[in-house]
Amino acid sequence: MKAYLNLFDFSQKVNYKTEVLAGFTVAMTMIPESLSFAILAGLSPLTGLYAAFLMGLITAVLGGRPGMVSGGAGATVVVLIALMQSHGVEYVFAAVALAGLFQIAVGIFRLGKFIRLVPQPVMYGFVNGLAIIIFMAQVQQFKVPGSNGAEWLSGSVLWTMVGLVALTILIVITFPRITKAVPASLVAIIVVFLVVLGLGIDTKTVKDIASVSGGFPPFHVPSVPFSIDTLKTIFPYSLVMAGVGLIESLLTMNVVDEITGTKGRGNKEAVAQGTANVVNGFFTGMGGCAMIAQSFVNLSAGSRARLSGIIAALTILLIILFGAPVIERVPMAALVGVMMMVAIGTFEWTSLRVINKMPRHDVVVGILVAGITVWLHNLALAVLIGVVISALVFAWESAKRIRARKYVDDNGVKHYEIYGPLFFGSVTAFNEKFDVNNDPAAVVIDFKDSRVADMSGIDALHKLTERYKRAGKTLRLRHLSEDCKLLLKNASSLIEVNVEEDPCYRVATDKA
Repeated sequence: MKAYLNLFDFSQKVNYKTEVLAGFTVAMTMIPESLSFAILAGLSPLTGLYAAFLMGLITAVLGGRPGMVSGGAGATVVVLIALMQSHGVEYVFAAVALAGLFQIAVGIFRLGKFIRLVPQPVMYGFVNGLAIIIFMAQVQQFKVPGSNGAEWLSGSVLWTMVGLVALTILIVITFPRITKAVPASLVAIIVVFLVVLGLGIDTKTVKDIASVSGGFPPFHVPSVPFSIDTLKTIFPYSLVMAGVGLIESLLTMNVVDEITGTKGRGNKEAVAQGTANVVNGFFTGMGGCAMIAQSFVNLSAGSRARLSGIIAALTILLIILFGAPVIERVPMAALVGVMMMVAIGTFEWTSLRVINKMPRHDVVVGILVAGITVWLHNLALAVLIGVVISALVFAWESAKRIRARKYVDDNGVKHYEIYGPLFFGSVTAFNEKFDVNNDPAAVVIDFKDSRVADMSGIDALHKLTERYKRAGKTLRLRHLSEDCKLLLKNASSLIEVNVEEDPCYRVATDKA
């Protein structure tokens, strides 16, 4: 029983009213987004809602980050558009299930820790890029299909939409000053809904996007040939989807960690995301990952436990089964206003305030990641480029920091005390420190404040030893760390170096 309570975090103090209301609010904001992403990919609207329900429920129960919300996210669905167009929905379901298996493997082999390699500027770029995407997606709601494609609203229809969005934003901003007992976003949706209903205002509603009525997600084995050819077809899509989903989920988890001041479990979250996607593949869902906008809605509503995510998922299911007639009449303006405020709250305004204090390369990385995220909607590529550039800059800066303190002792032995790591980037600067022709017969390189990091460093030591040997001199290495000695030992068949064994001191004890 205790384990069951711990699973749902009920063993800790939970504000049930706050969690339930937060769950309702999250459900209201998740429905139109899931519908939009499903339609964007050419899938059935219910496929998006099923993903919102299944992803939300499973990750809320099994995930490693209470308070974080998952659903049918656009970042993962965009990956599958080409597969949908070329092979159809059955291959999409198979690809989603395979992506889930990849994510489970990441969690089982504890690879989630590699998210630590993502630098802060990349985090800023990731969050700011998603905030811009969320905001621009709401701007698209001011368009309607026309003869020449999407056209902007005009006349009284436009001003009605603008007025209702402004009313929603006003309520979201001012209501917390009255009370924080009820989420301002939920109050705004209800008030705008009642205003439109009471005054008979003609405006765009959820039903104008798609119908949300349906049954329970059916069990369905993807109708694809069980063959190598099928695997070759879906493998690249599944791999990219798994990577994008985990990157967005783990980065969102880091953001939620910062907001709540607690620590999530990345590997557990990876297993939960994978399990949810496998279930999606066999229950006609389009799959997904963590949704930063809905997570912010959840947190701003006061949620800190798993219950709100469970309530949100169950609310979506109940709406599919019974509540569609009511939800389909909710004005899109109310949801647009709420999501615009979420986008504004998601943006890391701190990154703008400290931009003059950040290193220039960090500023470039942050802007680049945000730009790629917005332009290509490819989160995985944006983060990868940001990490690679940050790593190269770090390698360059580290390469410039290698130094050598030189002196000759009473025995005529010249010592080089090395400071900074010896690796591929610093090899050239390292070699420039030595004067082979003018050095005495015996030379010692002291690595007490340095370390040999890679094969390039080992090769540099080998070549330096040969240079001294050809000059009739002896080069010895001192104070190497254990991992450096192991590197040299493993390469002993390829290189020649002289390593001094450090003395081993034993502590004398009195024995009775």
